[in-house]
Amino acid sequence: MYAAIRRYEGVTDSAEAARIVNEGFVPLMRQVSGFVAYYWIDTGDGAMVSTSVFQNRAGADESISRAADFVRDNLASLLPNPPQVMAGEVVASA
Repeated sequence: MYAAIRRYEGVTDSAEAARIVNEGFVPLMRQVSGFVAYYWIDTGDGAMVSTSVFQNRAGADESISRAADFVRDNLASLLPNPPQVMAGEVVASA
């Protein structure tokens, strides 16, 4: 399995960002080949983190691309700063 993690800081409205992600982005993630799970986490203090899990690296890479496009087109005013992006193979899970 592979995961992609994106951390967004400077979030201007976490509740609205969560609504848009849940209604618009989650369905896009489910369409990516190898999809396993997606989580959107409000860490407080104007930061939110997304975690996408896929059966293969191609799915994780595609999720990063789709996230960039979705944020640009739908969330730019709520997520004004570029995210910190990390991705890699899941080497342990429970």
